[in-house]
Amino acid sequence: MIPPREDAEFVYRIEDVLELYHEPYGPRHPIVCFDEVPKQLVKEKRVVLPAKPGKVSRFDYEYERNGVCNLFMVFEPLKGWRHVEVNQRRTKVDWAVCMQKLAHEFYPEAECIRVVMDQLNTHNPAALYKIFVPFEARRLLKRLEFHSTPKHGSWLNMAEIELSVLSRQCLRRRIPDEERLRREVKAWENWRPMLRKSTGNLPLKTHALSLKDFIHHSIFLNTTRLCRETKGGILPLLC
Repeated sequence: MIPPREDAEFVYRIEDVLELYHEPYGPRHPIVCFDEVPKQLVKEKRVVLPAKPGKVSRFDYEYERNGVCNLFMVFEPLKGWRHVEVNQRRTKVDWAVCMQKLAHEFYPEAECIRVVMDQLNTHNPAALYKIFVPFEARRLLKRLEFHSTPKHGSWLNMAEIELSVLSRQCLRRRIPDEERLRREVKAWENWRPMLRKSTGNLPLKTHALSLKDFIHHSIFLNTTRLCRETKGGILPLLC
């Protein structure tokens, strides 16, 4: 359900992202989705008994917490390329460094990189000026174009889908330390393209049009309801 007081903001951001997804693939103007998720590191307290014929692997229910890592997912849906950065923290500094890598290492030849991400407080372009000298920050911002998903609408970010796949296929088990996590994530990152899976193959135009019709219909219903409940004032003029 769309909150009545946030209709305009919701529609603006959702249509901005959907229109961006409609654009054709272009290596000079890539569309890149960015998202992040924490991962709890867990150590075993007892030796795990490996699986053998007739018996599954067995482990004790007790475990030891060993800190938390943060995973940055960079995903280009139309190309089917993804990369996962493993960090110890989730700060504006880490986000800014990842954006610099995006521009200089991953897409050095791109003229404009369109980045789709949510409205997390650390995803702030101003952070680039806190980390880098003004010249470097401005140079990065000239090549980065940010498109934010609406609040309560982060599911529009295709990087969130990839993180869900990563969690189901790789992270849904006990991983003891950061080094092991990096190895497991790198192995998944190399294995995933072999399946030739790309979220960009979705029929976006059909889904986008249906979603827009739903949004506009919801706004009409919310506005009509408010007009019935409000007597006088400006709001009835919207009907």
